[in-house]
Amino acid sequence: MLPKDHHRPNARNPFQIQGEVQLHSGRGAQIRPQNPFIRRERVAAMEMDWDEISPLKTQILLESAKTILNKVESPDIPGSYSLNPYQGCEHGCVYCYARPTHTYWGFDSGLDFESKIIAKTNAVELLEATMQKPGWKPGVVLLSGNTDCYQPIERRLQITSGILKTLWAYRVPVMLITKNALILRDLQVLQEMAKMGLVQVAISLTSGSDNLRRALEPRSSSLPSRLATISRLSEAGIPVKAMVAPVIPSLNSEELPEILQLASEAGALGAGYTMLRLPGQVSEVFAHWLRLHFPDRAEKVLSLTKSTQGETMSSSAFGERMRGKGPYADSVARLFQMAHRRFFPISGLPPLVTHLFQIPQKGGQLSLF
Repeated sequence: MLPKDHHRPNARNPFQIQGEVQLHSGRGAQIRPQNPFIRRERVAAMEMDWDEISPLKTQILLESAKTILNKVESPDIPGSYSLNPYQGCEHGCVYCYARPTHTYWGFDSGLDFESKIIAKTNAVELLEATMQKPGWKPGVVLLSGNTDCYQPIERRLQITSGILKTLWAYRVPVMLITKNALILRDLQVLQEMAKMGLVQVAISLTSGSDNLRRALEPRSSSLPSRLATISRLSEAGIPVKAMVAPVIPSLNSEELPEILQLASEAGALGAGYTMLRLPGQVSEVFAHWLRLHFPDRAEKVLSLTKSTQGETMSSSAFGERMRGKGPYADSVARLFQMAHRRFFPISGLPPLVTHLFQIPQKGGQLSLF
């Protein structure tokens, strides 16, 4: 087993990289890729002195959405619907496959993605209106399918909290995935949903080293905090599993047994994983980050990633894009299966209940919270 600090880029300062200081501490991306939908853009007429400007601040943009539930068509994604309260994510995960979606809003997939967050302020009202339509078919809702529904701004806006209470009132099952301990704020409603088989939770664990976690996901909850979250959820009777996402070749791939052991000891009922894929400009953002933090192995990581995605950086084939293919992907699968059998000999989350849908009376279940 490698020592806990084996991923630390610099023992004194994790943001100090071979004598160079990152331009934006506390951010994952350090570049702004060209938006393919914008032909003209304003640029500075002279070189900017980064040392003299203020740190990059997060901007929250309030949006009145037209729709809120997305029908899941992919066999790789669980659930019938996905729901994303936010577009963009302040966690700053440098590998995030959702980064290119920010370009549709006129932003870049690098720093803009994690510093310009779009909040769908009418999400709860839209959700209720959708579920009350005569032709709506109840099904499992995945919260979220794109960006983290418990990212930092949720602490203030509480859109996810309102969504959960609404799903509970209508008795609609939900699958939650997050890397933020803020989910514990909604422990009461999660407990009530768990009693009726209406909720499953997946906590994302990327590394057994908090130094690597901090570099990959600079504004996410720490590893100890995530493990404590798994324990709290488990103790409260809420089915929870760990999600190792993504497995990055030659960076965290060898940590799979350690991560699964930590999750098992914290009380998780099982685990899953996905292989790294880098669609669109994510490959540019990630490669830049990789060469800053791990120049000694950057090309190896990129080459192995390409080998698992059909010689591209992101396969679009169902059944392959999440797990990868080829010899390296097969070796990761075997390592995961071996570790899963060892640390989760009796595993599996109870199935979600899907037949309890109801339209509550006014002043009913929503008023309990």
